[in-house]
Amino acid sequence: MNDMLTRPAGAGSVVWSPRYLDYAWSPYHPMNPARLDLAMALARSLGVLDDVEPVAPDAAADGDLLRVHAPAYVEAVRTAVPSPDSDEPDEFGLGGDDNPVFERMHDAAAVIVGGTLRAAQEIAGGRASRAVSIGGGMHHAMPGSAAGFCVYNDVAVAIAWLLDNGYSRIAYIDVDVHHGDGVQQAFHDDPRVLTVSLHQDPATLWPSTGHAHDVGVGRGIGTAVNLPLPPGTDDARWLRAFHAVVPAAIAAFGPEIIVSQCGVDTHREDPLAQFSMTVDGQRAAFWAMRELADRHTGGRWLAVGGGGYELLRVVPRAWAHLLGIVLDRPVEVTAPIPREWREHVRTLVADAELPDTMGDGGDLAFAPWPGPRSEADADGPGDLTTRVDAAITDTRRAVFPLLGLDPDAPS
Repeated sequence: MNDMLTRPAGAGSVVWSPRYLDYAWSPYHPMNPARLDLAMALARSLGVLDDVEPVAPDAAADGDLLRVHAPAYVEAVRTAVPSPDSDEPDEFGLGGDDNPVFERMHDAAAVIVGGTLRAAQEIAGGRASRAVSIGGGMHHAMPGSAAGFCVYNDVAVAIAWLLDNGYSRIAYIDVDVHHGDGVQQAFHDDPRVLTVSLHQDPATLWPSTGHAHDVGVGRGIGTAVNLPLPPGTDDARWLRAFHAVVPAAIAAFGPEIIVSQCGVDTHREDPLAQFSMTVDGQRAAFWAMRELADRHTGGRWLAVGGGGYELLRVVPRAWAHLLGIVLDRPVEVTAPIPREWREHVRTLVADAELPDTMGDGGDLAFAPWPGPRSEADADGPGDLTTRVDAAITDTRRAVFPLLGLDPDAPS
């Protein structure tokens, strides 16, 4: 094994730069960079970042962007000029409502990539076993186009860098409510990268991809795991699905590092999707991914942000939890929201209705998936648990045999 994989690692590392806030689309765009600033401010108020010196990233160089992106696309981003008359995206996906061109877009997007790349380098260099960059997670960007609020695919760039620097088996877990299509596309034929995505049913949500039968192509068949879940999926059902599929797939693949996209648009208050999770459930998801890293990769875990569009009540709490889990300073869901943070938010939004604690009182108790259920055993085709269990069964039957696993054995 490469020396990078065997040298002892330090504790968790936080990669952060105020330059992340330059990734700002338009005044009314749902991806508002204030969510990042508020998450870091909340973590500081809670003491999560006490005595922690965040690592400042550099902007990613063109050579790193070109690990994933086409030269013509990088040049198009670099030279793009904002235009109030740009109602439709161009051939590179730039323009329109989702991805409007903004000033110095290339520079801002390259810093986001640089942050995730620096997190990967912190782990590979043995300075940390776990690293987090909440500014990252732009998982929809394609080699030659922007998509879904994502200019450059920071996650794919970091994975490509890891593959070139000593790693030969990387597991990517995406818990954003939207399918992690850009990362899967970057490695869909690469047997060295396992991509796992839990997301809302593509028949009901953009980007309309990520069906259970999508298992990779060519040499990568069996290294794409897609678990599409029905609208309304809550904490208990989401956790039931996760534990029915993900741990077994990770164990069978045997990764050297886990990379997690920790989008929090799965929350019941998110305006752009229809899951019903709470911050409690999202925190449990982060813990589950850290525990998989502890069990299978010697603790090597790279976590990034992603989606999440309830800017005041959800994203700051969820990612403050993520920071605490990475740093071994977990925050209890019953912890009160610090007064100083609440006052800070109200200087920005005077009438903001803020939660009182770091949790929502979510119910995390779930019964493990019992195995495939017959129609006689099911609770009815419209029942949410029945639909979640059917999704689990479809995913396991599509990909588990390709991983050498029994698809019908209870989890």
